[in-house]
This record gives sequence, C-alpha cells and structure tokens, in this order.
Amino acid sequence: MKLILSRKGFDSSSGGVPSPVFPDGRMLSLPIPDKASRVAYEDLCWPGQPAIGDIVEHLTGGRVSRHDGAHIDPDIFMGSLPRDKGWRPIFGQSNAAQAHLDKQKVRHSDIFLFFGLFRKVETKDSVLRFASSPPQQHVIFGWLQVDRVVQVDSCRENMPWAHYHPHLHCDYPHNTLYIASENLTLPRRYGDMGRPGAGVFDRYSSTLRLTAPGEATSTWLLPAWFDPDGQKPPLTYHSCHKRWGPITEKGVLLRSAHPGQEFVLDCDAYPEAHGWLAGLFHNAPLTRPSGNRELSTS
Repeated sequence: MKLILSRKGFDSSSGGVPSPVFPDGRMLSLPIPDKASRVAYEDLCWPGQPAIGDIVEHLTGGRVSRHDGAHIDPDIFMGSLPRDKGWRPIFGQSNAAQAHLDKQKVRHSDIFLFFGLFRKVETKDSVLRFASSPPQQHVIFGWLQVDRVVQVDSCRENMPWAHYHPHLHCDYPHNTLYIASENLTLPRRYGDMGRPGAGVFDRYSSTLRLTAPGEATSTWLLPAWFDPDGQKPPLTYHSCHKRWGPITEKGVLLRSAHPGQEFVLDCDAYPEAHGWLAGLFHNAPLTRPSGNRELSTS
C-alpha cells in the first residue's frame, strides 16, 4: 500500500490566504480559484457555516468573489453540492504531479491524505477574519482510498455524475482521475475501518496537524518511524538527509519540500504506517452531510 500526502486548497499563491479553522474547531478547505470551473463559490455548502461565497470574500478582502469559479478538487464531501445519481468522491491530477504518481505506481487501495494551509478565524463586527494567533499550519483535512484510476480521455462519456468536475473540461497533460472506494480498509489485522472510502475530518486536532509546534509552517513533526534512517525508501521529494531530524520522544522533524503536491510513502517499508492510519481514522471524527443535499436523480 502507498500513502500519499497530497497538498490541496488555498495558500499564499492560490487564493492568497489560508483555509479557515472556525471558532468551534471545524475546518473548511477552500478550493483554489479556477476561471474555467462550472462551479462557483456561492454554489458550495458546508454544515454549520454561512455561505462559502461570503467566507471567501471576507477572508480575501474581496480579492476572490463569491461568483468566481472554484476548482472543487478533491471533491470528497457529498454535502457540498447537489449530487447526481451514482456520484462517487473523486480526485483529479495532471501534469508533472500526475507523472510522479504514475512513476510511484499509485493504484487500487492506496490512500491519499489531503493536507493544506489553515489558520483560525474569528468574527468581529459581523465580518469573518483571521485571528491574531496561532499562526498558520499545515493540517490534514481529508482522505481518499483509491478504487479505480482512470484516464480522462477514456471516461468523459461514461461518468455523467461527474459532469461538473474541472478535469473533465480541460486538456491537461497526464489528465487522470482517482475514484474513491466504497469503504476504507487497511492491510493486515485492521481490515474494514467502518469509514467511507473518502471524506473530510470534522474538526481540527493535534492528531491532524503536520506543522511542528513553534516551528515554521513547512517544518513538520511526524512519528519517528517516518525517518528513513538511510535504510528505507524515503517519502518522495525528501531523500536529502538534511531534511530529517532530530528525532525526539515526540517524533522526527521534517523540513518538507515546498511547495510540492504529492509526497508518496511506500508502506511496505514502513509497516508502522498501518497502525498510525488506524489511529488517525479512529480518533478524528468525520464531517457528515446535513440538510437535503442527498443524491438527486437528475
């Protein structure tokens, strides 16, 4: 099994600001702007939050409008849009990042953990704004376990439920889609985790945080077993030994590659990853759809 740490959502270059962690701890990964998208920010919904169009305008100071297109990818939360019958969580990749996933042979049963740049927000005078502290952090916000990997050119007519998806309307090099499995399963003794094959985590927690406390955003604190120790294939793009260490009782520091999109770990060389993933999914509650955004028959 491969584990892929996949960077997505708003940041300093796409959107210009972090995604929000709300006062109650709930997280919302904001999809990056996309002029060609058929989905606007004002079309999106999130449980317990005002319209996402309002959130985007407030946090960007109007630089991104509610009417602007949103690159809704990965699309892993059913409740964010009305859905056609047969919808599955889906993630698209292309260009050099997809070439890297191809080289690493990412396929059925492999797991993407999506992370992004987040910061706490607060409301003052009815306007949502970023809190003065703590600083922005890299945080895991969702996952997708791969059921099928399909090339866009071979599936445009066979996936009417994904008609809105941005990768079906662009001719990207290496244009590829990852369709989620029905259920999340882990190797060995863990088996069926009682979770869907894709979803988003409900609230911020230290379990989901990658950024090391008190360090720069891209300096991560990972479990010590992540350290390749010169003996195992490292997390891709992190082969330089100077990126790793020191190791303490809390874990190992990693100066992560920036900006980077897809970092792949071969779990066959790191069997500890299975238990770590099981703990992650056991301890972090998922976000469930609310209201009437269930599958439609249109």
